[in-house]
Amino acid sequence: MLDRLQTGWLKRGLWAGLVILPAAGFAADAAHPTVVEEYQSQGCSSCPPANANLNAIADRPEILALSFSVTYWDRLGWTDTFGNMAFTDRQWDYARAGGRSNVYTPQMVVNGGDAIVGNSLGEVEAAIRAGDRGTGGPTIAWGNGSVSIAGPGAGAQAVVWLVRYDPRTLEVPVRGGENAGRTLPHRNIVKELVSLGGWTSGSASFALPAPGDPALKTALLVQEGLGGRIIAAAKMP
Repeated sequence: MLDRLQTGWLKRGLWAGLVILPAAGFAADAAHPTVVEEYQSQGCSSCPPANANLNAIADRPEILALSFSVTYWDRLGWTDTFGNMAFTDRQWDYARAGGRSNVYTPQMVVNGGDAIVGNSLGEVEAAIRAGDRGTGGPTIAWGNGSVSIAGPGAGAQAVVWLVRYDPRTLEVPVRGGENAGRTLPHRNIVKELVSLGGWTSGSASFALPAPGDPALKTALLVQEGLGGRIIAAAKMP
């Protein structure tokens, strides 16, 4: 049975640069990947199948698979080793934007749109197909220590996010909570989530802060406000 936890509004700790961006994005390919965000916890017994599905798609070039570790299952006796309150806040942004009164794990969000459980690989594949962003939208180009966004404005507010994640398989022995005694493999665990600021139209560049860990990979998300649709995404080569 799906684990659910209804909580109150959570105090936000994220930066939020709200800007104007086009309403459309790109069809999925290696240069314009579909973003699949998983919200999970090591303390949730329903999460391992969804983790396995995210791990299975993590190497696909047309997919940007991101695993966000939330904090609200920590109360069951195991503190998630990758948990971050900012990631719990981000999941609540999606809940509010989608008119939902609760958050739950596991949950996958495709391109900032429809939310699914993610325990069925067929369901995940269907959501990836249904969430394709189409064509058009801003372009993203990586430079030496910077990233540039270019394109026309279209009246939608957006946030430009820098994401850093660990592409390695991380085996975590869990010693408490609902998964006590299991060792859980994780891929693409998000370690850093930073708002870079705003872009209205035309071309603008943003300086990239140095990663806290050189093993992390870098990606960029362009999103229509907190909890809104992702209209462009790119992985740093």
